[in-house]
Amino acid sequence: MPTKSASRSATKTTKRTPARKATRKRATGVTKAAKQTAKKSARKATKKATAAKKATKKSVGRTARAVKAPARKAASRKATTAKKPPSRKATSARSRQPDAIALLKDDHREVEQLFKRFEKAGDSAEREKRRLVDSMTAALSKHAAIEEQVLYPWARDHVKGVDDEVLEAFEEHRIVKWLLTELTTMAPSDQRFDARVTVMIELVRHHVKEEESELFPDLRDAAGRTELLELGDRLRAAKRTAPPVPDLGPVGVVGAAVEHARDVGKGVVDRIGALTGIE
Repeated sequence: MPTKSASRSATKTTKRTPARKATRKRATGVTKAAKQTAKKSARKATKKATAAKKATKKSVGRTARAVKAPARKAASRKATTAKKPPSRKATSARSRQPDAIALLKDDHREVEQLFKRFEKAGDSAEREKRRLVDSMTAALSKHAAIEEQVLYPWARDHVKGVDDEVLEAFEEHRIVKWLLTELTTMAPSDQRFDARVTVMIELVRHHVKEEESELFPDLRDAAGRTELLELGDRLRAAKRTAPPVPDLGPVGVVGAAVEHARDVGKGVVDRIGALTGIE
């Protein structure tokens, strides 16, 4: 039989074993928790480091793109300008510009308004008449210049059978420019001032009527829409540098002007003859 002491010892051992196991479990649990916490902390630190690297790369990438973007855009614009045809907007804007015939008709309407205002001015409106004649001189001088430099040479080169019309138009220009030159130095109070202006107005109206009823329709038939637009561009460019004063050309044109004016009408010829003393 076992002794009492042995029995006590076995009892003690049996009683201590569960407590030790619990202690060990607690210690093991603490160790595992610590390890897990350490692992989580390590993972978080790794994620933060990775995120920081990515952020740095993105920042560097954005800076590089920001620096390169203007150069790329400039290169892209150059390539686009070189490769692409004119945009629809540019083409549309150009098509809205008046063609050669419309531009010249606008000039005709402008001077006609000046003529009507002069004709309505009273006998005592000398300052108004002087201002109107100066405006007529600038407008008609520029108009004549662009027709002689651009329109008439183009018409003779591209329209059949207009040589006589163009030569007649040149002569009518010479008469009008001569009268404008005389009016430039003449005071509105001069008794011949109104008469000269009236003769000049009649000549211009005759000239406009012939151009719009004969020459312009011939131009419209001979030229396409694109050609008339290009001709209009050339007329506008010439007008920017055209002189606002008459260019008489060679001296001694009065006699030839009067001879040509006989085709315009007997009344006009008589008035030019009376003004110049040429029969």
